[in-house]
Amino acid sequence: MKAVAQRVKKTTLSVDGTLISEIPFGLTVFLGIKSGDTEKEAEYMAKKIANLRVFEDENGKMNLSVKDVGGEVLLVSQFTLYGDTSHGNRPSFTLAERPEKAEPLYEYAVDALRGHGVTVKKGVFGADMKIEQYNDGPVTILLEI
Repeated sequence: MKAVAQRVKKTTLSVDGTLISEIPFGLTVFLGIKSGDTEKEAEYMAKKIANLRVFEDENGKMNLSVKDVGGEVLLVSQFTLYGDTSHGNRPSFTLAERPEKAEPLYEYAVDALRGHGVTVKKGVFGADMKIEQYNDGPVTILLEI
């Protein structure tokens, strides 16, 4: 499982011109699910995202989590994180989990993150999503298990 977590001031997610999700500030997280990933990896990733200390404290140090600052997480399923370009320029996605297995695991990750006390908004699994975000910093962290 891989995730790209970006600290944001605001993010909106739309499908077919309709606003689906919006967070005022927090983390936009793109989550890639690899073939063979289980609830164990999803729980680990949820805990890591909830406690990732990338927000500044009163001394200007990145020492606070999204929970600490009352931010929200927009969690977006992103199979393209498993795009392999080692054999040419066209990515192969054979490492990514099949949609029928990945979607329930994505939903499990959403619930697990909520279980860690985080407000979570979602993307639409498998949809052509349009995402606008105002990155803060920018701070971008790659997570992998």
